[in-house]
Amino acid sequence: MKKSLISASVASILTIASFGAAAEGPNFYGRLDLSVTNSDTGATTQNGKEGTVFENNFSHVGVKGSESITNNIDVVYQMEFQVENTTNSGDTFKARNTFLGLKSAAGTVLVGRNDTVFKQSEGGVDLFGNSNADIDRLVGGQSRKGDGIWYYSPKIADLVTLNATYLMEDNYTNEANETSYEDQYALSATIGDKKLKAQNYYVAAAYNTIGGIDAYRGVAQVKLGDFKVGGLYQSTESQTSDKEGDSYFVNVAYNLGGVNLKAEYGKDEAGFGKYYSNITDIDGSDVNVTVITVGADYKVAKSTMVYGHYAMYEGDHKVGGVKVDLEDDNIFTVGVRYNF
Repeated sequence: MKKSLISASVASILTIASFGAAAEGPNFYGRLDLSVTNSDTGATTQNGKEGTVFENNFSHVGVKGSESITNNIDVVYQMEFQVENTTNSGDTFKARNTFLGLKSAAGTVLVGRNDTVFKQSEGGVDLFGNSNADIDRLVGGQSRKGDGIWYYSPKIADLVTLNATYLMEDNYTNEANETSYEDQYALSATIGDKKLKAQNYYVAAAYNTIGGIDAYRGVAQVKLGDFKVGGLYQSTESQTSDKEGDSYFVNVAYNLGGVNLKAEYGKDEAGFGKYYSNITDIDGSDVNVTVITVGADYKVAKSTMVYGHYAMYEGDHKVGGVKVDLEDDNIFTVGVRYNF
């Protein structure tokens, strides 16, 4: 009996080893990101609660990898799930980027659920991403969608990458079997390296017609010594109303002996972000929202980062032609992020 168990164990190990030799992965990975936040209104917190709360900032687990099926084509895959069981939430798991695809010299094609290429065009310019100071608090189009096809070209002339997202129209119907929005797609072109390693710059242009909005976006970021300077501009309009406007962010980060100091200013005149939709029940006109965010993060180990920031949201809009101030939201956050 013992010999049989030993033989089975050895066979299993050899099978796994031979698979690993022919494939990259499967690799198991994850993140735990927990913070303590104090908010005046809860308009920008992950759970919408004001006061002092714990926030789970998109903790997740996943598996990803690739395998060669011919000399020129690889199968690529990823399954990722958001985990909410550290907070008082009813949904333990939520859908995140999960897809199956093929990679070749002609580019990569993915099918499934993923961030749109419009969202991905932000690169690394979102200095406070996945927190209550994420750029989606001011701008729309930061979408993750299912039932879609993604294409990423190889780097053309070792410089430009062209990307596209297309959502299957017949999957997006309402109860009356009517298509909610037609021609849902996004396009982007990127230059440089979003991680600012292979090149010290990143530039992107993107267009979105997904989720009931048409939006154009330009992004730029550059690394100059210990400084990173970036900016994002976006023009957005509704497909179902006359609501439209511009938004932009400018920010800077400075590495001071391993401590990453960050500051950002954002302005929104469109009203498609989460702060505006959560702070008022009235959809007004002439939206004017600003946010100032300052913070820092520090890696205490390769896998572990501690961080903190303060964000101040304020603004106004017009209701019936009369200017009305929006309620301010002051956010203090400290947290820990652990990657594995």
